[in-house]
Amino acid sequence: MVWVNFILCILIILFAGRAVAKYGDIIARKTGFGGLWIGLVLLSIVTSLPELFTGISAVTIVKAPDLTIGDLLGANTFNLLNLALLDIACQQGSLFRMISPRLRLIALFSIALVFITGLSIFISSHFSPMGIGWIGLYTPVIIILYLLFARVIFRSEQNVSKEAESVYGGMPLKRVYLYFGIAAAFIIGAGIWLALIGNEIANTYEWASQSFVGSLFLAFTTSLPEITVSFAAMRLGALDMAAANMIGSNLFNMTIVSIDDLFYLQGPVLAAVSEKHVITALVVIGMTGLFILGLKLRPKKFFRLSWINVTMIALFLVGVCLSFTPA
Repeated sequence: MVWVNFILCILIILFAGRAVAKYGDIIARKTGFGGLWIGLVLLSIVTSLPELFTGISAVTIVKAPDLTIGDLLGANTFNLLNLALLDIACQQGSLFRMISPRLRLIALFSIALVFITGLSIFISSHFSPMGIGWIGLYTPVIIILYLLFARVIFRSEQNVSKEAESVYGGMPLKRVYLYFGIAAAFIIGAGIWLALIGNEIANTYEWASQSFVGSLFLAFTTSLPEITVSFAAMRLGALDMAAANMIGSNLFNMTIVSIDDLFYLQGPVLAAVSEKHVITALVVIGMTGLFILGLKLRPKKFFRLSWINVTMIALFLVGVCLSFTPA
């Protein structure tokens, strides 16, 4: 029965994800904000909410911080893998040649938060729990930096001239927001349900360690909304929105680390997790660096492949192999 629920959840996410991408694209065109900003803020937060609720339940109910940190860092690797797959699937040419170079700034901010998280895990494992009461010193730092980064990105986007497009001109904006909200509610609900099902499957089959389960299987299940929405956005031609959704989700996922820390009352959450998550953090940083390099060099593709997307996929697989060991 659990696998029937798993398939049902995926189908809901597929249909709702297409609707979220469609109405997100309409909002971007009608408001003039553009796909990059809508993907970064609206879509990335909506598609990352399953990670948020899964993380809170993992640290409060299950008392398994390894699951939530592994889920968040693992979800980041899946998001970056998805960018490589988007590049392969893009029929118009190389994705890196078609999306906005302004995504480099967002990706750099993402690296900064992942680096702080990975470094904090390392310090907590070897030197000090870095506690301020029950929370970690990194929690206020990450929250402040996220808000600062969001402000910088918003101001930089304001300086870019955008004009609202006349596509979907006959649909009132209020109705668009309503339809977007309904689709978003479905994808959030199905995403949370899918994460719970994934946890049930992992416990039923006793797959490897908590760290591996969080980094791979649960990360895959909670990343399905991002994957679905981004591929749907690409089919609509909203390439900036598709890529910004993935990078924005990675940025927001690291903020969820701080939120989970506030709910984990046993002490700083990163002091209670396996040091193995540092490996996943390094993989995320490496894959994000390759994404930034791809935006700078704009590589050509041969038979749908480029050295950037192949290297990103290879680095993802290396991370999986390194994670598949007992904690």
